[in-house]
Amino acid sequence: PATAPARAASGALHVATHEVFVGHGWQRCAFYNRTALPAGWRIAGPAVIIDSAGTTLVEPGWQAEVDAAANLILTRLAPAGKTALPAADAPDPIRLELFANRFMAIAEDMGEALKTTAWSVNIKERLDFSCAIFDGDGHLIANAPHMPVHLGSMGDSVRTVMGKWAGSARGIHPGDAFVLNNPFAGGTHLPDVTVVVPVFAGGAAPSFWVAARGHQADIGGITPGSMPPDSRSIAEEGVLIDNILLIDQGNFLEAEMLALLRSGPWPARDPARCIGDLKAQAAACTRGATALVDLCRSDSEAVVAAFMRHVQDNAEQAVREAISRLKDGHRFVEMDNGARVCVAVHIDPASRSAAIDFTGTSPQLADNFNAPFSVAQAAVLYVFRCLAGNDLPMNDGCMRPLTLIVPDGSMLRPQAPAAVVAGNVETSQIITDALFGALGVLAASEGTMNNFTFGNAAHQYYETICGGAGAGDGFAGASAVQTHMTNSRLTDPEVLESRFPVLVEEFSVRPCSGGSGRWPGGDGVIRRIRFREAMTASLLSGRRRTRPFGLAGGGDALPGSARVERTDGRVDILAACDRAELAPGDMIIIETPGGGGFGA
Repeated sequence: PATAPARAASGALHVATHEVFVGHGWQRCAFYNRTALPAGWRIAGPAVIIDSAGTTLVEPGWQAEVDAAANLILTRLAPAGKTALPAADAPDPIRLELFANRFMAIAEDMGEALKTTAWSVNIKERLDFSCAIFDGDGHLIANAPHMPVHLGSMGDSVRTVMGKWAGSARGIHPGDAFVLNNPFAGGTHLPDVTVVVPVFAGGAAPSFWVAARGHQADIGGITPGSMPPDSRSIAEEGVLIDNILLIDQGNFLEAEMLALLRSGPWPARDPARCIGDLKAQAAACTRGATALVDLCRSDSEAVVAAFMRHVQDNAEQAVREAISRLKDGHRFVEMDNGARVCVAVHIDPASRSAAIDFTGTSPQLADNFNAPFSVAQAAVLYVFRCLAGNDLPMNDGCMRPLTLIVPDGSMLRPQAPAAVVAGNVETSQIITDALFGALGVLAASEGTMNNFTFGNAAHQYYETICGGAGAGDGFAGASAVQTHMTNSRLTDPEVLESRFPVLVEEFSVRPCSGGSGRWPGGDGVIRRIRFREAMTASLLSGRRRTRPFGLAGGGDALPGSARVERTDGRVDILAACDRAELAPGDMIIIETPGGGGFGA
């Protein structure tokens, strides 16, 4: 209760009474006018004293008193109780956010190191790479915002390294680095080469792992750029690197790697450039490993490991919340080669989990559109991470509420020596569209990466070309963007023309190529490149015969097309997967698909 002389100084002394959350719960609290408080006035908390310059909260166990000089004096009435602080490894929400951003920052710093030191245009300019950190069990913890198709599958690479080397006679040592690209043992397709490095934080075994994956501009194979449109076995797609040592306790095994890159019927065309990019990937991993060790020194290894678990728990809960808003759905999507990706999503509301069943998908194909299981897993992780919606790192916690059913021997779980180069870049896009379509949330995007490669003995170049994004309920699709499983940048024309004997004559939005609807799909692009030297050009693409579908009454988008205009006036129409021999002066024109519309 308040105690005061009979006469107040000025104005109403008691202003109001409100419920205030103070201590550990809500309490009724009186509000007083500071200017009206006379000398000798006092009150025991809880109370709030307000004036024009500030607000004073008198907490329970404290007393406020006005002295003769009109000063407000606060005095503790009860002894201070001991506040139980959370344990250092407890999932405090503020520290969880800090650690999530620390992990992300480490992965982003790895990416900057890789971009800065890489040799190839493909990595340095197009940013066709990904960097990530993993816990001691090889689970993805955090990644920079790089390539979704890489990030959802890199955990398989890390666990493949662990499975082979941890129990071997040689073991795993500080200063080691491993390298692989085998699609049937932790990889996706041969151009994507992954460097995996253990992180020792004081113990005899690795505490964590870091990895960097980069798309090599050429790893061999039957066409320059290692993206052959007509490969029929893995051997035709390049040099296979099957989980070997790259750095042996600090010693970079350059001679051994060069010998491997120069081996086989179709060796790498520029092994020195491959070595340069591998060294850059190793440097990026070293940057990440050093940062993790420093973090352990400042916060302890146990705390870092605990928050790696917490960020996965947080992602799991976010995905379960997203699943609770979904309904069962199914969809099949036909590809240009006649193959079908079928998916059914079954929601269990009680456990807030989902089963994603690809039963009915086409069996293993004779062409190269087979996708290793890790690619299908990456697409599922990407879709549900998008549905989670909040600003959390994409990590393996997102997969905990999900069960994947992928039949053995299907095009999404092929057996060696199947050709797979298109599975990573093309089939992954179809899987993503099928999943979003089955859930009824997003019309199909362009559904292809429009993989374009050209080269000769002296030059090799690869790019993916953007198109239209699908529309959803309440938003139109974006035009001229990389969609879904690709996130690479297109090389600046000035860089492309200075490094390669080509001229970029047009790169523009393709008008009216997106699907119609209340929310229209995004438009694709038109890209014209003229060649100043004889080159072999290859196109590995989709959605030339089939069209990106609309949803909820929205229209389908236009399919893509490609042609070669010869200097003598002839025009050669290119198939979705085709190659052409180009003479100086010839020009290739690629028109990419748009995205489907949403709503009638």
